[in-house]
Amino acid sequence: MDSENSSPSLSRRRFVGVTAGIGAAVGAVGLFGNQILQPAEASSATEDRTRVETIELGKVTITRVVEFSGPVGLTSRQFFPSSSKELWQENKDWLSPDFWKPSTDMVYSALQTWVLRSEGKTILIDTGAGNDKFRPYAKQWQYMDTGFLRRLARAGVRPQDVDVVVNTHLHNDHVGWNTRREGRDWVPTFPNATYLIPKVEFDFWNPQGPVRPKYWQGNQNVWEDSVLPVHEAGLVKLWDGSHTLDSSLKLDLAPGHTPGSSVVRLESGTDRAVFIGDLLHTALQLEHPEFNSCFEEDEKQALASRRRELEWAADHKALVLPAHLPGHGAAEVKRNGSQFKITDWAGFSRS
Repeated sequence: MDSENSSPSLSRRRFVGVTAGIGAAVGAVGLFGNQILQPAEASSATEDRTRVETIELGKVTITRVVEFSGPVGLTSRQFFPSSSKELWQENKDWLSPDFWKPSTDMVYSALQTWVLRSEGKTILIDTGAGNDKFRPYAKQWQYMDTGFLRRLARAGVRPQDVDVVVNTHLHNDHVGWNTRREGRDWVPTFPNATYLIPKVEFDFWNPQGPVRPKYWQGNQNVWEDSVLPVHEAGLVKLWDGSHTLDSSLKLDLAPGHTPGSSVVRLESGTDRAVFIGDLLHTALQLEHPEFNSCFEEDEKQALASRRRELEWAADHKALVLPAHLPGHGAAEVKRNGSQFKITDWAGFSRS
Protein backbone atom coordinates (compact mmCIF):
# COMPACT_ATOMS: atom_id res chain seq x y z
CA MET A 1 0.00 0.00 0.00
CA ASP A 2 1.03 3.64 -0.33
CA SER A 3 3.00 4.85 2.67
CA GLU A 4 3.06 8.53 3.52
CA ASN A 5 4.93 7.93 6.76
CA SER A 6 6.90 4.73 7.05
CA SER A 7 9.58 3.94 9.58
CA PRO A 8 12.63 1.72 9.15
CA SER A 9 12.19 0.67 12.78
CA LEU A 10 9.15 -1.60 12.93
CA SER A 11 7.54 -1.90 16.34
CA ARG A 12 4.27 -1.53 18.18
CA ARG A 13 5.15 2.10 18.87
CA ARG A 14 5.89 3.22 15.32
CA PHE A 15 4.18 2.75 11.99
CA VAL A 16 4.95 0.22 9.32
CA GLY A 17 2.84 2.43 7.09
CA VAL A 18 -0.03 4.88 6.94
CA THR A 19 -2.36 5.93 4.14
CA ALA A 20 -4.81 8.80 4.06
CA GLY A 21 -5.99 8.44 0.48
CA ILE A 22 -6.79 5.67 -1.98
CA GLY A 23 -4.20 2.89 -1.91
CA ALA A 24 -2.29 2.01 -5.07
CA ALA A 25 -3.00 -1.66 -4.46
CA VAL A 26 -6.63 -1.09 -5.48
CA GLY A 27 -6.44 1.76 -7.97
CA ALA A 28 -9.47 1.79 -10.25
CA VAL A 29 -10.50 -1.78 -9.49
CA GLY A 30 -13.78 -2.02 -7.62
CA LEU A 31 -14.28 -3.61 -4.23
CA PHE A 32 -16.09 -6.64 -5.63
CA GLY A 33 -13.85 -8.17 -8.29
CA ASN A 34 -13.42 -6.39 -11.60
CA GLN A 35 -16.18 -3.84 -11.18
CA ILE A 36 -14.84 -0.39 -12.09
CA LEU A 37 -15.65 2.54 -9.84
CA GLN A 38 -18.08 4.95 -11.42
CA PRO A 39 -17.14 8.68 -11.29
CA ALA A 40 -19.50 9.44 -8.41
CA GLU A 41 -18.18 6.48 -6.43
CA ALA A 42 -14.59 7.41 -7.14
CA SER A 43 -15.26 10.98 -5.99
CA SER A 44 -16.85 9.74 -2.79
CA ALA A 45 -13.95 7.38 -2.21
CA THR A 46 -11.41 10.16 -2.72
CA GLU A 47 -13.17 12.26 -0.09
CA ASP A 48 -12.87 9.48 2.51
CA ARG A 49 -9.70 10.51 4.33
CA THR A 50 -9.85 8.41 7.49
CA ARG A 51 -6.34 7.17 8.21
CA VAL A 52 -5.51 3.50 7.78
CA GLU A 53 -2.43 2.51 9.75
CA THR A 54 -0.25 -0.54 10.26
CA ILE A 55 2.09 -1.67 13.04
CA GLU A 56 4.07 -4.87 13.40
CA LEU A 57 4.36 -7.35 16.28
CA GLY A 58 6.87 -10.10 15.64
CA LYS A 59 6.00 -11.59 12.25
CA VAL A 60 2.40 -10.32 12.35
CA THR A 61 1.30 -7.01 10.86
CA ILE A 62 -1.76 -5.30 12.34
CA THR A 63 -3.78 -2.72 10.42
CA ARG A 64 -6.45 -0.62 12.11
CA VAL A 65 -9.48 0.05 9.90
CA VAL A 66 -11.97 2.38 11.61
CA GLU A 67 -15.65 2.30 10.72
CA PHE A 68 -16.86 4.90 13.27
CA SER A 69 -15.42 7.05 16.04
CA GLY A 70 -17.33 9.43 18.29
CA PRO A 71 -20.02 9.67 20.98
CA VAL A 72 -22.54 6.84 21.12
CA GLY A 73 -25.33 8.58 23.03
CA LEU A 74 -24.49 7.19 26.49
CA THR A 75 -23.24 9.06 29.53
CA SER A 76 -20.56 7.53 31.73
CA ARG A 77 -23.03 6.07 34.23
CA GLN A 78 -25.53 4.98 31.58
CA PHE A 79 -22.75 3.05 29.85
CA PHE A 80 -21.08 1.91 33.09
CA PRO A 81 -23.75 1.90 35.81
CA SER A 82 -21.50 0.86 38.70
CA SER A 83 -18.77 3.42 37.96
CA SER A 84 -18.66 6.56 40.08
CA LYS A 85 -18.80 10.17 38.93
CA GLU A 86 -15.76 10.84 41.10
CA LEU A 87 -13.66 8.20 39.32
CA TRP A 88 -14.31 9.78 35.94
CA GLN A 89 -13.53 13.25 37.28
CA GLU A 90 -10.31 12.05 38.90
CA ASN A 91 -9.11 10.75 35.52
CA LYS A 92 -10.52 13.44 33.23
CA ASP A 93 -7.10 14.87 32.33
CA TRP A 94 -6.20 11.77 30.31
CA LEU A 95 -9.68 10.49 29.43
CA SER A 96 -10.49 13.75 27.66
CA PRO A 97 -10.78 14.32 24.75
CA ASP A 98 -10.34 10.85 23.25
CA PHE A 99 -12.51 8.71 25.53
CA TRP A 100 -14.87 11.01 27.42
CA LYS A 101 -16.16 14.57 27.23
CA PRO A 102 -16.52 15.99 30.77
CA SER A 103 -18.82 18.87 29.77
CA THR A 104 -21.48 16.52 28.41
CA ASP A 105 -20.51 13.33 30.32
CA MET A 106 -20.66 11.48 26.98
CA VAL A 107 -18.48 8.42 26.40
CA TYR A 108 -16.63 8.23 23.09
CA SER A 109 -16.23 4.93 21.30
CA ALA A 110 -14.95 3.45 18.06
CA LEU A 111 -15.91 0.64 15.75
CA GLN A 112 -12.83 -0.84 14.16
CA THR A 113 -11.68 -3.98 12.46
CA TRP A 114 -8.21 -5.32 13.12
CA VAL A 115 -6.64 -6.68 9.93
CA LEU A 116 -3.90 -9.21 10.63
CA ARG A 117 -1.47 -10.60 8.10
CA SER A 118 0.20 -13.73 9.37
CA GLU A 119 1.83 -16.69 7.63
CA GLY A 120 0.46 -15.64 4.25
CA LYS A 121 -3.14 -15.22 5.42
CA THR A 122 -5.33 -12.14 5.78
CA ILE A 123 -7.41 -12.27 8.95
CA LEU A 124 -10.12 -9.83 10.08
CA ILE A 125 -11.02 -9.55 13.76
CA ASP A 126 -14.65 -8.37 13.99
CA THR A 127 -16.53 -6.65 11.20
CA GLY A 128 -18.28 -3.67 12.81
CA ALA A 129 -21.88 -2.59 12.30
CA GLY A 130 -22.08 -2.73 8.50
CA ASN A 131 -24.13 -0.66 6.09
CA ASP A 132 -27.88 -0.72 5.45
CA LYS A 133 -28.79 -2.80 8.53
CA PHE A 134 -32.21 -2.32 10.21
CA ARG A 135 -31.54 -1.92 13.94
CA PRO A 136 -34.76 -0.62 15.56
CA TYR A 137 -33.38 -0.95 19.11
CA ALA A 138 -29.79 0.04 18.34
CA LYS A 139 -30.37 3.12 16.23
CA GLN A 140 -26.77 4.30 16.54
CA TRP A 141 -25.94 1.53 14.04
CA GLN A 142 -29.11 1.63 11.95
CA TYR A 143 -28.87 2.14 8.18
CA MET A 144 -25.24 3.20 8.37
CA ASP A 145 -23.52 4.35 5.20
CA THR A 146 -19.78 4.46 5.76
CA GLY A 147 -16.69 4.11 3.61
CA PHE A 148 -15.48 1.07 5.53
CA LEU A 149 -14.85 -1.08 2.45
CA ARG A 150 -12.93 1.76 0.81
CA ARG A 151 -10.75 2.00 3.91
CA LEU A 152 -10.25 -1.76 3.83
CA ALA A 153 -9.20 -1.39 0.19
CA ARG A 154 -6.66 1.25 1.21
CA ALA A 155 -5.18 -1.36 3.52
CA GLY A 156 -4.66 -3.45 0.39
CA VAL A 157 -7.52 -5.83 1.19
CA ARG A 158 -10.25 -6.70 -1.28
CA PRO A 159 -13.18 -8.74 0.08
CA GLN A 160 -12.17 -11.77 -1.97
CA ASP A 161 -8.65 -11.65 -0.47
CA VAL A 162 -9.79 -12.31 3.12
CA ASP A 163 -8.95 -15.82 4.36
CA VAL A 164 -10.41 -15.73 7.88
CA VAL A 165 -13.02 -13.63 9.68
CA VAL A 166 -13.02 -13.87 13.47
CA ASN A 167 -16.24 -12.83 15.19
CA THR A 168 -15.22 -12.42 18.84
CA HIS A 169 -18.95 -12.53 19.65
CA LEU A 170 -22.22 -11.94 17.81
CA HIS A 171 -23.36 -8.49 18.94
CA ASN A 172 -24.62 -6.19 16.19
CA ASP A 173 -21.47 -4.03 16.12
CA HIS A 174 -19.12 -6.99 15.58
CA VAL A 175 -20.73 -8.86 12.69
CA GLY A 176 -22.27 -6.19 10.44
CA TRP A 177 -19.82 -6.47 7.58
CA ASN A 178 -20.08 -10.25 7.62
CA THR A 179 -22.60 -9.53 4.87
CA ARG A 180 -23.53 -6.85 2.37
CA ARG A 181 -26.77 -6.13 0.58
CA GLU A 182 -27.11 -7.43 -2.97
CA GLY A 183 -30.53 -6.48 -4.29
CA ARG A 184 -32.94 -7.71 -1.63
CA ASP A 185 -30.56 -10.36 -0.29
CA TRP A 186 -27.75 -10.41 2.25
CA VAL A 187 -24.65 -12.13 0.87
CA PRO A 188 -21.24 -12.82 2.43
CA THR A 189 -18.96 -9.80 2.07
CA PHE A 190 -15.89 -12.04 2.19
CA PRO A 191 -16.86 -14.96 -0.06
CA ASN A 192 -13.59 -16.91 0.25
CA ALA A 193 -13.20 -16.57 4.01
CA THR A 194 -13.79 -18.99 6.84
CA TYR A 195 -15.93 -17.27 9.48
CA LEU A 196 -14.84 -18.45 12.93
CA ILE A 197 -17.61 -18.28 15.54
CA PRO A 198 -17.57 -19.82 19.03
CA LYS A 199 -20.10 -22.65 19.11
CA VAL A 200 -21.56 -21.57 22.46
CA GLU A 201 -22.06 -18.08 21.02
CA PHE A 202 -23.72 -19.40 17.88
CA ASP A 203 -26.10 -21.54 19.93
CA PHE A 204 -26.84 -18.71 22.38
CA TRP A 205 -28.04 -16.29 19.69
CA ASN A 206 -29.84 -18.86 17.57
CA PRO A 207 -33.51 -17.80 17.83
CA GLN A 208 -34.53 -21.46 17.77
CA GLY A 209 -32.51 -22.08 20.94
CA PRO A 210 -33.92 -22.23 24.48
CA VAL A 211 -32.30 -19.05 25.86
CA ARG A 212 -33.52 -15.47 25.62
CA PRO A 213 -30.49 -13.14 25.90
CA LYS A 214 -30.67 -9.96 27.97
CA TYR A 215 -29.68 -7.98 24.87
CA TRP A 216 -32.14 -9.67 22.51
CA GLN A 217 -33.86 -6.42 21.47
CA GLY A 218 -30.61 -4.63 20.68
CA ASN A 219 -29.56 -7.57 18.55
CA GLN A 220 -32.81 -7.78 16.61
CA ASN A 221 -32.32 -8.89 12.97
CA VAL A 222 -28.62 -9.64 13.46
CA TRP A 223 -29.04 -13.40 13.17
CA GLU A 224 -31.06 -13.06 9.98
CA ASP A 225 -28.93 -10.47 8.14
CA SER A 226 -25.39 -11.03 9.44
CA VAL A 227 -25.02 -14.58 10.78
CA LEU A 228 -27.42 -16.93 8.98
CA PRO A 229 -26.37 -15.89 5.44
CA VAL A 230 -22.71 -16.84 6.02
CA HIS A 231 -23.76 -20.06 7.75
CA GLU A 232 -26.07 -21.05 4.91
CA ALA A 233 -23.24 -20.30 2.46
CA GLY A 234 -21.14 -22.95 4.23
CA LEU A 235 -18.52 -20.44 5.38
CA VAL A 236 -18.91 -20.77 9.17
CA LYS A 237 -16.62 -22.91 11.30
CA LEU A 238 -17.76 -23.35 14.89
CA TRP A 239 -15.11 -23.86 17.56
CA ASP A 240 -15.11 -24.55 21.28
CA GLY A 241 -12.63 -24.08 24.12
CA SER A 242 -9.72 -22.82 22.02
CA HIS A 243 -8.75 -22.73 18.37
CA THR A 244 -5.31 -22.33 16.81
CA LEU A 245 -5.14 -20.03 13.80
CA ASP A 246 -1.41 -20.45 13.17
CA SER A 247 1.87 -20.57 15.06
CA SER A 248 1.40 -16.97 16.25
CA LEU A 249 -2.36 -16.67 16.80
CA LYS A 250 -4.81 -18.54 19.00
CA LEU A 251 -8.46 -18.07 19.98
CA ASP A 252 -9.58 -18.57 23.59
CA LEU A 253 -13.00 -18.27 25.18
CA ALA A 254 -13.41 -15.40 27.67
CA PRO A 255 -17.10 -15.51 28.64
CA GLY A 256 -19.14 -12.94 30.50
CA HIS A 257 -19.94 -10.14 28.09
CA THR A 258 -21.67 -12.92 26.19
CA PRO A 259 -21.40 -16.68 26.86
CA GLY A 260 -19.12 -17.16 23.85
CA SER A 261 -17.05 -13.98 24.00
CA SER A 262 -13.52 -14.76 22.89
CA VAL A 263 -10.07 -13.24 22.63
CA VAL A 264 -7.31 -13.59 20.03
CA ARG A 265 -3.91 -14.13 21.60
CA LEU A 266 -0.77 -13.19 19.66
CA GLU A 267 2.67 -14.58 20.51
CA SER A 268 5.33 -13.94 17.89
CA GLY A 269 9.02 -13.60 18.62
CA THR A 270 9.31 -11.53 21.78
CA ASP A 271 6.03 -9.70 21.18
CA ARG A 272 2.72 -10.45 22.85
CA ALA A 273 -0.76 -9.03 22.34
CA VAL A 274 -4.38 -9.84 23.10
CA PHE A 275 -7.37 -8.69 21.06
CA ILE A 276 -10.02 -8.67 23.77
CA GLY A 277 -13.17 -7.66 21.90
CA ASP A 278 -15.71 -6.25 24.37
CA LEU A 279 -14.08 -7.32 27.62
CA LEU A 280 -13.72 -3.59 28.09
CA HIS A 281 -15.38 -0.61 26.42
CA THR A 282 -13.45 2.36 27.78
CA ALA A 283 -9.80 3.08 28.50
CA LEU A 284 -10.71 3.69 32.15
CA GLN A 285 -11.33 -0.06 32.51
CA LEU A 286 -7.69 -0.69 31.60
CA GLU A 287 -6.79 0.77 35.00
CA HIS A 288 -10.06 0.01 36.81
CA PRO A 289 -11.45 -3.35 35.66
CA GLU A 290 -13.82 -3.52 38.63
CA PHE A 291 -16.85 -2.11 36.82
CA ASN A 292 -18.85 -3.47 33.89
CA SER A 293 -20.65 -1.97 30.93
CA CYS A 294 -24.43 -2.08 30.72
CA PHE A 295 -24.23 -4.78 28.04
CA GLU A 296 -22.92 -7.77 30.01
CA GLU A 297 -24.90 -11.02 29.91
CA ASP A 298 -23.14 -12.34 33.04
CA GLU A 299 -21.62 -9.55 35.11
CA LYS A 300 -19.63 -11.79 37.47
CA GLN A 301 -18.06 -13.71 34.59
CA ALA A 302 -17.32 -10.49 32.71
CA LEU A 303 -15.41 -9.10 35.70
CA ALA A 304 -13.40 -12.30 36.05
CA SER A 305 -12.55 -12.54 32.34
CA ARG A 306 -11.50 -8.88 32.16
CA ARG A 307 -9.21 -9.15 35.14
CA ARG A 308 -7.70 -12.44 33.94
CA GLU A 309 -6.82 -11.01 30.53
CA LEU A 310 -5.36 -7.81 31.99
CA GLU A 311 -3.25 -9.90 34.38
CA TRP A 312 -1.97 -11.95 31.43
CA ALA A 313 -1.22 -8.77 29.50
CA ALA A 314 0.63 -7.19 32.43
CA ASP A 315 2.65 -10.34 33.11
CA HIS A 316 3.64 -10.72 29.45
CA LYS A 317 4.05 -7.01 28.57
CA ALA A 318 1.36 -7.60 25.97
CA LEU A 319 -0.42 -4.98 23.94
CA VAL A 320 -4.16 -4.90 24.78
CA LEU A 321 -6.33 -4.23 21.72
CA PRO A 322 -10.04 -3.77 22.55
CA ALA A 323 -12.69 -3.48 19.88
CA HIS A 324 -13.96 -0.02 20.77
CA LEU A 325 -11.17 2.27 21.95
CA PRO A 326 -10.73 5.51 20.01
CA GLY A 327 -7.55 7.53 20.52
CA HIS A 328 -4.47 5.35 20.05
CA GLY A 329 -6.72 2.30 20.18
CA ALA A 330 -4.57 0.00 22.31
CA ALA A 331 -2.19 0.08 25.27
CA GLU A 332 0.20 -1.83 27.49
CA VAL A 333 -0.49 -2.12 31.22
CA LYS A 334 1.39 -3.12 34.36
CA ARG A 335 0.13 -4.26 37.73
CA ASN A 336 -0.57 -1.43 40.20
CA GLY A 337 -1.53 -3.09 43.47
CA SER A 338 -4.92 -4.70 42.86
CA GLN A 339 -5.42 -2.48 39.81
CA PHE A 340 -3.43 -1.73 36.67
CA LYS A 341 -1.61 1.22 35.16
CA ILE A 342 -1.27 2.16 31.49
CA THR A 343 2.43 2.25 30.64
CA ASP A 344 2.40 2.91 26.88
CA TRP A 345 -0.02 3.49 24.03
CA ALA A 346 0.08 1.67 20.70
CA GLY A 347 1.75 3.16 17.65
CA PHE A 348 -1.52 4.22 16.01
CA SER A 349 -2.28 7.94 15.75
CA ARG A 350 -5.27 9.21 17.70
CA SER A 351 -8.47 8.47 15.75
